[in-house]
Amino acid sequence: MLIAALSGRAPAAAALRAGYAPLVADLFGDEDMRVAVCGSERTRGDLEAGLDEESLLETLARMAEGQHCIGVVCGSGFEDRPGLLERIAARWPLLGNDAATVRRAKDPFGLAALCGELGVPHPEVAETRPADSRGWLRKRIGGSGGTHVQPADRCRSQAEEVYYQRRVAGRAVSALFLANGEEALLVGLSAQWSNPKHDAGARYGGAVRPAGIGRPLARRLRRHLAPLSRALGLRGLNSADFLVGRGEYWLLEINPRPGATLDLFDCPAAPLFALHLDACRGALPARAPRQRGAAAVAIAYATREIAHMPRLDWPVWCADRQTAGSRLREGDPICSVAAKALSSETARGLVETRIRTVLGLAQGRVN
Repeated sequence: MLIAALSGRAPAAAALRAGYAPLVADLFGDEDMRVAVCGSERTRGDLEAGLDEESLLETLARMAEGQHCIGVVCGSGFEDRPGLLERIAARWPLLGNDAATVRRAKDPFGLAALCGELGVPHPEVAETRPADSRGWLRKRIGGSGGTHVQPADRCRSQAEEVYYQRRVAGRAVSALFLANGEEALLVGLSAQWSNPKHDAGARYGGAVRPAGIGRPLARRLRRHLAPLSRALGLRGLNSADFLVGRGEYWLLEINPRPGATLDLFDCPAAPLFALHLDACRGALPARAPRQRGAAAVAIAYATREIAHMPRLDWPVWCADRQTAGSRLREGDPICSVAAKALSSETARGLVETRIRTVLGLAQGRVN
């Protein structure tokens, strides 16, 4: 199984839990992933520019040589480059949404129009900056991770393809779901939070389940997933990001790929990766796997430059671990941390405590 993504550790771990042998191409080559998977290589690119297309194709071809690869699962990093998905699909079976589906799902104006047709609440969008830009955000078309979200009046590169979305208030809630092109099955809801940086106020911080929004509102969110999946042709694991207020909610975007909450919802009795592949082939389970208790995951970002990442005795609750000797800039991810507890509040508090522990280990002090 070939896996391509900006960060491939989470889908690779999910593939391993489902009994597959992953070969991973990503930007990081995290320490723990290299030990666990059957093969991994770092490909050229960075978080700002994304994946280098030629380097990625060369890396995948090199890893696949002499192997019987059943196909490629693409994670983060393809939202703004469906052409690269087409090039991958020309060489290997694509186990996930195809380029045409990704184009539909990540077209902000097409999605807004579709939401209008289906009665899904969605913030107003515009192609050009409104004359009065107060209360508006600027987003990069196909952007992910939150770092591309800026106030509408912030200066931008002329090369960026952007759109404008009216700001709405609420808690960020993400719905992870399976789709087979016609129907959809909700796997679970998670509450998400940002970890603001001076130039990236919406940078992804972490997620916790359960989302704590109550059953009536959860049912209202869930009922939109099948019509959206049918209209967009979604297959496999996907996520839908909402903002939830008091009695109101808005769909912000669809992520047509296995998302950042795989670790939160994977279940050994019914591995999500296997369900993803089944859904891509058209089959959905009768019911979603059940999760017990609460769980949270979050990213520990460097709060200052680390010239030489120390060799650490990593706690077991760390993943996506930076390799010893790496040079990190302020804001680069050091690792992700996870926690389980009886309640969402306790799980989130525990990951925040563990982030402080990681910063102390990696930076020589608790921050």
